[in-house]
Amino acid sequence: MDTESRLKHLQEKLQAIGQSHLLSFYDELDDKRRQRLLEQIEALDFRHIPEWVQHYVKDYTAVALPTSFEPAPSYPARPRDEQQREKYAQATRLGESLVRQGKVAGFVVAGGQGTRLGFDGPKGNFPISPIKNKTLFQIFAESLLAASKKYNTTIPWYIMTSPLNHQATLEILESAGYYGLNKKDVFLFQQGTMPNFDFEGKILLADKDTIAASPDGHGGSLKALYKSGAIADMRRRGVEYLSYWQVDNSLVRIVDPLFIGLHVLDRSEMSSKALLKADPLEKVGNFCLVDGKVTVIEYSDLPEEQALRRKADGSLVFELGSIGLHMIDAAFIERLNRGGDFALPLHRAIKKIPHIDAAGNPVNPTEPNGIKLETFVFDALPLAEQSIILETIRSEEFAPVKNATGPDSPEVTRRMMIERAAHWLEQAGVAVPRKADGTPDCVLEIAPSFALCADDIKEKADRVPAIQPGQVLYLE
Repeated sequence: MDTESRLKHLQEKLQAIGQSHLLSFYDELDDKRRQRLLEQIEALDFRHIPEWVQHYVKDYTAVALPTSFEPAPSYPARPRDEQQREKYAQATRLGESLVRQGKVAGFVVAGGQGTRLGFDGPKGNFPISPIKNKTLFQIFAESLLAASKKYNTTIPWYIMTSPLNHQATLEILESAGYYGLNKKDVFLFQQGTMPNFDFEGKILLADKDTIAASPDGHGGSLKALYKSGAIADMRRRGVEYLSYWQVDNSLVRIVDPLFIGLHVLDRSEMSSKALLKADPLEKVGNFCLVDGKVTVIEYSDLPEEQALRRKADGSLVFELGSIGLHMIDAAFIERLNRGGDFALPLHRAIKKIPHIDAAGNPVNPTEPNGIKLETFVFDALPLAEQSIILETIRSEEFAPVKNATGPDSPEVTRRMMIERAAHWLEQAGVAVPRKADGTPDCVLEIAPSFALCADDIKEKADRVPAIQPGQVLYLE
């Protein structure tokens, strides 16, 4: 199709969905910028945009809670009886065997920038470890390298970026030599985007040749894995299971044989790790059971009276919090995408969105002026034929770094990394000096090459020197 016919075709399509203004500045653009704009317009989801405008902009009503829901069942972090101990041991053996066979890969969603941390660049490049100041990316890469060595296998790493940081992430990994991983075993791909709307339902322009758009959320990962060829790459490698995590969690245990084994033993298609909530209103999703399916109800959607409910023993009824750690079958992702029209529910957010006005002048709003749409990966849980939950311990596996100060800040995360290292050493019989308040009186950092879990230290305890108060000790 020549450019003139292509333009006419798109003008008709835009007029049909009330978005003709996207071509307002077309005549002012040079050929290169015209092509750029037409490509973006062609990529729009013409079929669904009118529905999005109607339901999420003009006539938006909050998501209705299910009429009936109850707490989701889960496996405890530690087995409670002999039967469970036997199952956990069986699951761990199975998980280790599957890792050795090359059936498991790591998958991090890393589309975010470090803006809230006051950091310029991909969040994965934020330096976080207590002594060596290793970045999140480096910690993850070293963990995969150490697990590959431990299980005498190759664990590929799939990384989902966003248009905001894809090139920067690629350059970071290349300049670091992929932190010792083979470049062939690292698969980068971008998530999709969603157009941004003003409050009248018009798609905003970021520039005369650029549609204002945002990444489509971590739920977009399930589409992007398929569309990018990552699933086809897994099939070629024989990978069947994906260990999913989010880029801001420095304590993640990427390769957890128990979690892998329980997931496979119970024929789960998508499984989750959960925390016991620190308080009833903690800002994490709540694991529930709706019509027999594991479902996450967002903290903002769960009525306070439900969040505050307690059992006879005083524990919370809805005590399990979602923390973005999953095991996902590659075949499940393939099944979801096979029909070609797979879509997770949309969530809307009212935001300040920079754009240009009708005269082409830049606008940097000081108040929210539009709507962004995104999807959440946990909304795929009810689509799984089977889904299990394994409780984990916060201090062992969840220390997200999100804010420059206060909760979930680098200071808190580093403190948790030191405390976990101290706990691991003490479990192996190593004395760790502690202050009067019980916190470690030393700075510790354990490289993944030294230990991936507490059990790894037990056979190396004799290599740990006596730790003195105030000492700075890095183990590798």
